[in-house]
Amino acid sequence: MGLLLVAAHCSFAQPRNTQQADTPPAKSESRTLPSISNFSAGFKKYEGFFNFYYDGRNGRIYLEISRWNEPFLYFSSLTDGVGNGGPERGQAASAAVQFVKYGAKIMLLQPNSFNYRASGNADEKQTVERAFAQSVLWGFNAVAIEGDNALVDITPFLVRDSQKIGDRLGNPRAAGINGPAGGGGASYRMDESRSALYMDNTRNFPLNTEFEAVITFTGGSNGGFNFGFAANGIAPDPTAVSVRMHQSFVALPDSNYHPRKFDPRSGLFAFTYMDFSAPMNEPLTQRFTRRHRLQKKDPAAAVSEPVKPIVYYIDRGAPPLIKKALIEGGSWWNQAFEAAGYKNAFQVKELPEGADPMDIRYNVVNWVDRSGSPQRAFSFGSSYIDPRTGEIIKGVVTLGSDRHRQDYLIAEGLLQPYEDGKPVSPQLQELALARIRQLSAHEIGHTLGMYHNFAASVKDRASVMDYPFPRFTLKADGTIDVSDAYATGIGSWDKRAVIWGYQDFAPGTSENEALDKIMNETLQQGFLFIPDIGGNVHPLSHQWDDGKNAVDELNRIMTVRRHILDNFSEKAIPANAPMSTLEEVLVPMYLLHRYSIEAAAKSLGGLYFTHALKNDGQTVTKMIAPGEQRKALNALLNTITPEALMLPESLISKIPPRPAGYPSGIETFAGHTGVTFDPLGAAETAAATTLSYLLDAERAARLIEYQSRSSDQPGFMAVVDALLAQTWKAAPAAGYKGQVQTLVNNLTVKYLLQLAANTRASEIVRGQALLKIDELKHWIGTAITSAAPAQKANMLFALSQMEAFKTNPDKFQPPAAAEMPPGAPIGMPGELFDY
Repeated sequence: MGLLLVAAHCSFAQPRNTQQADTPPAKSESRTLPSISNFSAGFKKYEGFFNFYYDGRNGRIYLEISRWNEPFLYFSSLTDGVGNGGPERGQAASAAVQFVKYGAKIMLLQPNSFNYRASGNADEKQTVERAFAQSVLWGFNAVAIEGDNALVDITPFLVRDSQKIGDRLGNPRAAGINGPAGGGGASYRMDESRSALYMDNTRNFPLNTEFEAVITFTGGSNGGFNFGFAANGIAPDPTAVSVRMHQSFVALPDSNYHPRKFDPRSGLFAFTYMDFSAPMNEPLTQRFTRRHRLQKKDPAAAVSEPVKPIVYYIDRGAPPLIKKALIEGGSWWNQAFEAAGYKNAFQVKELPEGADPMDIRYNVVNWVDRSGSPQRAFSFGSSYIDPRTGEIIKGVVTLGSDRHRQDYLIAEGLLQPYEDGKPVSPQLQELALARIRQLSAHEIGHTLGMYHNFAASVKDRASVMDYPFPRFTLKADGTIDVSDAYATGIGSWDKRAVIWGYQDFAPGTSENEALDKIMNETLQQGFLFIPDIGGNVHPLSHQWDDGKNAVDELNRIMTVRRHILDNFSEKAIPANAPMSTLEEVLVPMYLLHRYSIEAAAKSLGGLYFTHALKNDGQTVTKMIAPGEQRKALNALLNTITPEALMLPESLISKIPPRPAGYPSGIETFAGHTGVTFDPLGAAETAAATTLSYLLDAERAARLIEYQSRSSDQPGFMAVVDALLAQTWKAAPAAGYKGQVQTLVNNLTVKYLLQLAANTRASEIVRGQALLKIDELKHWIGTAITSAAPAQKANMLFALSQMEAFKTNPDKFQPPAAAEMPPGAPIGMPGELFDY
């Protein structure tokens, strides 16, 4: 976040210890500079944490520095977004800094002493401090002196690209636009002539000083990627992009916060630093829990009001129905705090009129508009901490506007509600709002210090920190029931996590013993915490899944999906909508099983594990039973049969080329037939997903390893044999079904060759993949003589691919499969949750 500071030693010098660094400006200097009162005469004074003066005539701010060598929080954030997935409103960074003086220079210094510490004596602390570089964020010269206080012109520091977004504007991929990474876009630079202080949002308070500036970036061009910026609503003129940036100086919290130990089973984030004074029998890395400060008024009471509640504020700009749902969903967390013995400890309100969401004193939920496709409206939760203790100072949630429209689209496909002369079912809106409530609770959970728990769905949707898939069932009359699409209220796991993280104990209680007791109770209740997607390994840890068994759920969803596709009609789109827009509603229905494929694949060559501590009674690791793996393999193979991939002719014939005003995009299928809808292109995206999981290099390596350790495990070659038996070696079909079969055959060869060519894959995996390719080559050589023309063409193409691989295996790259339309953010894989 700045430049490194190192000391060059030429002769005798003062110690580098910034806590004993140079004193404020000497009195001899004050004779050459005016007093602060004289210099600032006629300026508007803003009194607060750091007094400052505004020279309106010249548009400059002068900061009065009265705190030397005293750490405070420097917080910078983006008030205005750039849009389209690029830099956006609410993105922020924080650091502990302090003002120090080196001779005539005044520096804003970011020390390293919070990451690298010594809890021992002064000599140990000085040794650690000298071992690591520091960062000088800015340098100033005093313009006035008064006593120990110095006045500096802080304007250049405030009117700058504090969020470092200039480079991202010049990089189309970094800004969220498809294009070559690091190229293809003209560069942008800050234009000082079009940048200035923004005094309407520059304020001062007793514990925080707030500044804001309008920053304009110029460059780009009227064509290429940057013209695309303007066309997508990034800026009216693509050669000038103006945003506001906010910067704050904030007093660090008092010393009354009590850090809590970290437990990897708790579900809360870790706060870490290195203590080089730690005894030899203790870890060098110290670990504590990130959490808000919360204390009972009466710690001895079973239930008590808090000394100060945790309050979150919802963006006033969210649409009324959405705002109401955000408040309702966020408020669910109070149920967890009630379980921890608090009354009214967690509150969610609308942001007061006139309040600044950038003010670090407010925990906020921002509703951010983006110009990209509304279905890609990803969201994230961030928390900013006291770097000394890990105390969460501010929670910031960023929710992509129109996030609910993806669920509305899913509801349209499931319910097909548009019948002439009949009102639209309210279930569509109810489902979308139910998802918004869950989303609000989920992202706020991150800012409370909570990890994801992707293993919660197997215990009756036990956590809002899981990624939920809408629950739906096929009724006897052929209709779809979505009445229980999303859970209501906080989950049982969330309550256990809050009890562990936020419980306030009566005086005299051993906190560590009490926490261990809580954790033992949690484990005894059968809760499992896996904070990520299990590395594509854990059979119970998945994003966007439902139910206790992923393989059973894949089979169930395939049944429901087939029913939906066979009965899909124009009732999925409203009156007067172009028939071609059937495709947008079809996409999430055709790919209804996409996340279940990923989930079920983890049982094949997967590993059950826990984040166990020594002697805590949990199963540490366990191979998946061979029978379960074979069941998973059969379920996955079922997803690439022609019967699973084909669409009914009655539906294909209803999707014409796109009309003017309705271009295709990332929400529609890729294809090979030009402007017409390509049902084989749709099949390619779905089949490629399954095959990419079946022939994944790491999964193959695990299958081989596990079979070497236990002969009843299936092994990799048996998986490939089953795959080839169902694809290449199955009886050839004719017509549309035969073309789908050919497509899957080609993809199978493609992924096998990719695996054999993958230099990052295990050599054992590559060898076994080569063996199966060679066996298939010989089988084709025998079968081709009696093959029908269409099948012979398929075989000849496969042989040509094998020959190209043989000629130069290390550089062999077959053409990529058609890309599946993105499913996120019904699941945003890159969802952020912490800064």
